[in-house]
Amino acid sequence: MSAYQKYTELDVWKHSRALASHVYELTATFPKSEQFGIVSQIRRCVVSVPSNIAEGCGRQYKEETVQFLSIARGSLYELETQLYISKDLSYITEVQLSTCLTKIEALGKLLNGFIRYNNDKQE
Repeated sequence: MSAYQKYTELDVWKHSRALASHVYELTATFPKSEQFGIVSQIRRCVVSVPSNIAEGCGRQYKEETVQFLSIARGSLYELETQLYISKDLSYITEVQLSTCLTKIEALGKLLNGFIRYNNDKQE
C-alpha cells in the first residue's frame, strides 16, 4: 500500500465489506430467538474484519498494522466456526455454508497476503 492509498481502495477491505453484507442477509433468516445469541455474535465478528483492516491501516508502525490485521484474521476464523455451528443447528443449509466458506477462504488469502506485505515492508 502506498503512503497515500486509502484503505477503502484495498481489495481486502472491499471483499471484507462484501462478506459482511452477505452474512447480514444470511443471518436475517435465523430464528428470532437467536437475535441476541449467535446472530449477534456472527454479525459482530464479520464487522470486526473490515473494521480491524481499517484500523490497522491507520496505524503508524508496521507492527501495529500487522497486529490489527491479525485480529481481523482471527475474527474471520471465528466467523467460520460460527457458520459451522449454524449449519449444525440447521439455521443454514450446506449450500449456504459452502458459499460462505468459499468467500471466507478467498478473503483469508487476501488478508494473509496483506499481512505478508506489511511484514516485509521497510518502515
